[in-house]
Amino acid sequence: MNRNIFSRIGVLAVVIFITSCGVQESGQLTGVTDRPNWGGINPFGMIYVASGTLHIGQNDQDVFSTYVQRPRSISIQGFYMDDTEITNNEYRQFVYWVQDSIAHTIMGDFIEDDYGNERIDWEYELDYTDETLDEMYYQGDMVFNGERSIDVAQLNYKYEWIDWKKAASYKSYGEAVRTELIQKEETNIYPDTLCWIRDFGYSYNEPMTRNYFTHPAFDDYPVVGVDWKQAKAFCDWRTRLWNSFKGADEPNSEEFRLPTEVEWEHAARGGHELAPYPWGGYYVRNAKGCLLANFKPGRGNYPEDGGQYTVKADAYFPNDYGLYCMAGNVAEWTEDAFHENSYNHEHDLNPNFKYDASEDDPEVNKRKVIRGGSWKDISYYLQTGTRHWEYQDTSKSYIGFRCALTFLGRSINDF
Repeated sequence: MNRNIFSRIGVLAVVIFITSCGVQESGQLTGVTDRPNWGGINPFGMIYVASGTLHIGQNDQDVFSTYVQRPRSISIQGFYMDDTEITNNEYRQFVYWVQDSIAHTIMGDFIEDDYGNERIDWEYELDYTDETLDEMYYQGDMVFNGERSIDVAQLNYKYEWIDWKKAASYKSYGEAVRTELIQKEETNIYPDTLCWIRDFGYSYNEPMTRNYFTHPAFDDYPVVGVDWKQAKAFCDWRTRLWNSFKGADEPNSEEFRLPTEVEWEHAARGGHELAPYPWGGYYVRNAKGCLLANFKPGRGNYPEDGGQYTVKADAYFPNDYGLYCMAGNVAEWTEDAFHENSYNHEHDLNPNFKYDASEDDPEVNKRKVIRGGSWKDISYYLQTGTRHWEYQDTSKSYIGFRCALTFLGRSINDF
């Protein structure tokens, strides 16, 4: 019996040895050979902006003598950017997803994955007439005109992110406490439709409050009333959406996010180094006298450019990269915190002045850079080099956003 055991152990050792030799491929340095293939991705509705060197800063007179956009030369890694601002209908997909996820949770529609985690089973069809879901609707005195309406205050989105800057402060992985690096966020994601009234005193904008986000007439217009944190939540959801539906064997791509300030300027310039506007010119009108963007061209003359308020997200001609409305229509959130002197101490390789302000921080630390100017701004704010800011927890009827995605590799031409 002992001989039997020893002989079996010997056979097993030979099998292991032979298998090992196969894996090591005759002792040659070949790298790991069973890695998944990667051919890049081509995100729907996004434009590739190639890596390059860029001269950032004001290319015309600094009208207000702010000195917060001093010219300098920087280098940018290639990235994708949405060809338009995120529209009402695109953002509505996010709102409906959050609404459905809450309904599925109430109904108990869960499955267990291979790792023992409970996840929503999206195969279940929801019936919003089910009385079980009544708690999602306004009740009692909150009901208006007998309408059964979703209580949008419940539409909260939870997500997590890793504080990479804090992780980099540790000298080794052994020192890092993972629980300290994982940050948890929860934010209400329904747009602030009341911003149309709040932003303008003694001005009749109630029709925009009632209709701008909900009426199909505005589906292709840029979403507004979204603060910086809501825009960040949308980017996280978009990443989750992509990773859920890609092939199981396909490696994860980079995360959708807000563009950095210099990425936004690089994309807005469209390859025109010293031109103040995205279309490459020095003027806001073409040779025929037609205005080239949606802004405020004169005192009280909002509709001269074709738009009383916002216009469709793909209105006017795109710049030479194929990006629409990089000037005017709505100003856009960027990833960067605003500091008057940030250009002087940022690195010249992929500059990004980042600060994650908490609720307890002073107001000055909650400023985030917005770019591009809007439908209610004068042409100075439309210039590619003009910097401006707004508080991260503030929503406005003239601020929207678009997403960016870092390109993995040297150039799209490599694939």
